[in-house]
Amino acid sequence: MDDSDEDQRLPHHKEPKEFVSLDQLAELGVLSWKLDADNYETDPELKKIREERGYNYMDVCEVCPEKLPNYEQKIKSFFEEHLHTDEEIRFCAAGTGYFDVRDRNDAWIRVWVKKGGMIILPAGIYHRFTLDENNYIKALRFFVGEPVWTPYNRPHDHLPARQQYVKDFVENGVANHAVDAAA
Repeated sequence: MDDSDEDQRLPHHKEPKEFVSLDQLAELGVLSWKLDADNYETDPELKKIREERGYNYMDVCEVCPEKLPNYEQKIKSFFEEHLHTDEEIRFCAAGTGYFDVRDRNDAWIRVWVKKGGMIILPAGIYHRFTLDENNYIKALRFFVGEPVWTPYNRPHDHLPARQQYVKDFVENGVANHAVDAAA
């Protein structure tokens, strides 16, 4: 994405536009699925993901000025670059929004999440969230065990979750790309 300071809710495409594949996101540990948002309560694919990954906690969070208490403060804190010591799992049941994640070169990648999209950010990845111009998202939040929503604003490179993320997806990813390039 570009480095503009314009409204955070805009797409912020580089010119010319550059797109990142789902495989490239997976190399950073970011996983995604397209699921049935209209029937998420009974969707067998969502049930399978929850069971395989141990997501036994779920709640619903609607982010919009009318439904989220302290909306302005919350949306500002969501957009502050941070990491979590556990995965961040979101399923978009309605609406749209952006998750920005850092690539291996510390540049932002903007991921547009739409109705039916599920995204998993690995523990330790620096990221941020904002709504788009529609100003609304209804997200299901999943967690293993009791939820811990603590954000650690950058820099928090000393945390074990960050160190593990760097080892697994930054250092190993760079080494893997060097091997691919040499092949």
